[in-house]
Amino acid sequence: MADVGDQTPSMDSPTTPFRKIVLPAAETIGTDRPSQQLPPPLPPPPPRRLGDIPVRVVYLFGAILATVLAVFLIFTLFSGDVPANQSQGEQVARVAPLPSTSAALSSVTPTASESPVVLPPVPESKTYENLPGTAAAVIGTITDKDTGISYPRLAAPWKARSYPPYAVAQRIGKVELPFTVIGSAMFPGESPEKKPATNADYRALAAEGVRWTIRTQYPAGATLSWTASKKIAVGKGWTLGYKVTFTQDGKEQVAQAMVTVVEVGKTKPAMLLASIPESDKARWRDLNTLAEQVRPL
Repeated sequence: MADVGDQTPSMDSPTTPFRKIVLPAAETIGTDRPSQQLPPPLPPPPPRRLGDIPVRVVYLFGAILATVLAVFLIFTLFSGDVPANQSQGEQVARVAPLPSTSAALSSVTPTASESPVVLPPVPESKTYENLPGTAAAVIGTITDKDTGISYPRLAAPWKARSYPPYAVAQRIGKVELPFTVIGSAMFPGESPEKKPATNADYRALAAEGVRWTIRTQYPAGATLSWTASKKIAVGKGWTLGYKVTFTQDGKEQVAQAMVTVVEVGKTKPAMLLASIPESDKARWRDLNTLAEQVRPL
């Protein structure tokens, strides 16, 4: 019998597979890890209502809109038409100054090709009777700083439009002979050799202004009769009223007109002209308004 100590324990063959040990699910060993789940997406913001807009934002938007609208209206309504020397709100026309004597319209003396305009004797004094028609409402004062006078701004149908050679003009209808116009400018032509001093001096200058209008505002061959001759109400100067008779398209027509010259601190006076043909005879009374209210500045 062999010694116990000499016995070698039996061993499985190295090729014998290991036995697989399966642990219960409850005994499975794992490593704790922090959760890597993403946060849930934020819900979309609710739509903003008008009442949610801050009041200051509403005021700011309103101010910007009002400014843009005001600038648009200014450029639309007044672009290029209102002279810088007029008060705010006055609807007047800025036009070129009266030409010098080198231009045909400026001189009170006719050229060799023109027939001289013969005027009847000027009365020393003649009251300006109220003319027929209805006077337009006076809606403001035109302050013509280019010439140094002021006079009424008349309501519709009078409109201020560009109309050379006047510094400021109000007109009715088309720009064609015979004109319906109120215009102010310095006296046409060169300055007198010396500043007028007496009523007679200003009356003589007013007559030369009338002579200029007969050549420039009416068809050739026009004649006139005097309706007024008076000193201006304020300052130095003279007003002449006259009725013009002319032929156009084979038909005899008439117009009522006035010229006022005003001393404005210079050798040359300012001049206000108004002429209204019978096609607008409903406006003839406006001449009385102008004659009474023209003033030096």
